[in-house]
Amino acid sequence: MPTLSTFVDVINRVLPEPHAGLLAGIVFGAKSSISTELYDALIVTGTLHIAALSGMNITILTKLFFSTFILVLPRWVSSILTIGVIVVFVLFVGPSPSVVRAAIMGSITLVAPLTGRISTALITWGVTIASMLLFDITLVGNISFQLSALAALGMILFSKSSPSVTTEGNKFVAWVKEELATTLSAQVFTIPLILFTFGRISLISPITNLLIGWTIPVITVLGLCISLLGWIWLPLGQLLAWVTWVFLEWLIHVVLITSTVPFASIGR
Repeated sequence: MPTLSTFVDVINRVLPEPHAGLLAGIVFGAKSSISTELYDALIVTGTLHIAALSGMNITILTKLFFSTFILVLPRWVSSILTIGVIVVFVLFVGPSPSVVRAAIMGSITLVAPLTGRISTALITWGVTIASMLLFDITLVGNISFQLSALAALGMILFSKSSPSVTTEGNKFVAWVKEELATTLSAQVFTIPLILFTFGRISLISPITNLLIGWTIPVITVLGLCISLLGWIWLPLGQLLAWVTWVFLEWLIHVVLITSTVPFASIGR
């Protein structure tokens, strides 16, 4: 059976640096090989979270597998199989607080309709946070848990979907507004915590996140496919790696360029 290091090794064999290190960070949270220059740029632009395991990974996996299973299987089977995928992923990469939080919330959302109950995001968030703290009260002082919980709460309270539009121009404007709303809502409660804990705030973060946010789901899915297919037969992973390199190249250049903007971040 493959291990995490096996999949990271596949990525390292089919992609150059810093692309390989960044992809391993995005998909598996293994950011040890990210270059110092890129790592510093990620900090300045407030985008270091993309190179760490987070709730976003679970959200992408949930949507990907559930939407695939539901095409050919009943809803209850699709939900159970998707939860199984989530559990396997969490055990595979390690149960960090942010990943466990997202896994529980995603599982509740999948199970609720099967029991005839309506699952609201705020109630799901409350049940998840309370259950995690009951299981391990020391999490209240864990910065990863704090940031994950507060970011999720901000998105629940303040992130709203844009209304449907007809023209292409309006669709683009609506997309920009929705992406900015998502980014800013996730930062409403985390900015004070980040400032207090790390003494630094990124002012360029909303713009950088807007420019690269759309690539993360694509890169995550492609990275998973590269790892699995490359493990089976390396040339298969190499084919996908060429496509993935394009998205990674865009992401890296955006982060490096925006990190050089004057007053991109303030603090120590």
